[in-house]
Amino acid sequence: MIHIENLTKEYDLSGKRGQVLAADRLTFDIPAGEIFGLVGPNGAGKTTTLKMLCGLLMPTGGRVTVNGIDVERQPEAAQKHIGYLADFFSVYDDLKAWEYLDYFGHAYKMDSAAIPARVTEVIGLMGLESKRDAFIGGLSRGMKQRLGIARAILHDPPVLVLDEPASGLDPKARHELKLLIKNLHRTGKTIFITSHVLSDLEEICTSIGILEKGRLMRLGSLDQILRGDSAATGPAPRRLRIKLAAAGFALGDWLAAQPGVTGVTLEPATPAGGAPVPATGAIFHLAGSESQIADLVRALVTAGAPVCGVEEITESLEQLFFRISSGEVM
Repeated sequence: MIHIENLTKEYDLSGKRGQVLAADRLTFDIPAGEIFGLVGPNGAGKTTTLKMLCGLLMPTGGRVTVNGIDVERQPEAAQKHIGYLADFFSVYDDLKAWEYLDYFGHAYKMDSAAIPARVTEVIGLMGLESKRDAFIGGLSRGMKQRLGIARAILHDPPVLVLDEPASGLDPKARHELKLLIKNLHRTGKTIFITSHVLSDLEEICTSIGILEKGRLMRLGSLDQILRGDSAATGPAPRRLRIKLAAAGFALGDWLAAQPGVTGVTLEPATPAGGAPVPATGAIFHLAGSESQIADLVRALVTAGAPVCGVEEITESLEQLFFRISSGEVM
């Protein structure tokens, strides 16, 4: 649905600091039906990328196609397939909610006869029935955000682009926004979203890209990214923790002898210079599938270990984001 190829945006700061790459040869695809989240700190190039995707900013190089249409060469045709909500968008305080949508229906060159029914439809979809005749100036931030999304989907585009839609919303409004996005996804829309609220993206996104200084540092499904999988090296080893009900089994020696197991660390760890502490668990890496994890645990129990718990340890998206931003991982 969205194809981005070597997309580059270069800004010339008139010699103050030379040229700055806001987008550095970005290349990736977003299949139809995805909720794709673009993550990055302020200044990473997220909004620049979204504006080039929507045809609101011309790239220095590269190309973007939406539903097979080149955005730079055919901007009007491409924009019929895109609904865009900017991080800061203007509303008309002295219009009623339905009047605002009716106005944009005509601005989108929709069939005049079809606009009233479509306005009613999106008002219902966004849960704005009670605010239909309310003046926009009196709406809460959350309701204005709903209205902005209603305007973005009014012409029923297959692609919805949301730039920081949760910005300024309270926890209740953020929760309601996540439900709205999930509902829109169920209608078949492909959604491209940026957010600083990384926990929200973890709950709704099917795939993620992490952007740092205009470069795409990670790309893939949420599980792939959090495990550290890459196209070059394949699936990363899984980090696992096994707990025993009692000490006495030589867990470290047993794990070290198993194929595919590396980096065994016993728990609790022996204090530096202190007496050995009986191990009741271990953390280790296993290069294998879920079925291989099950085989390992089965063999461990058969060997007599009193296993009482097994878990896979993964980072949160926020933890990984901070490690990338601090330069710990590339």
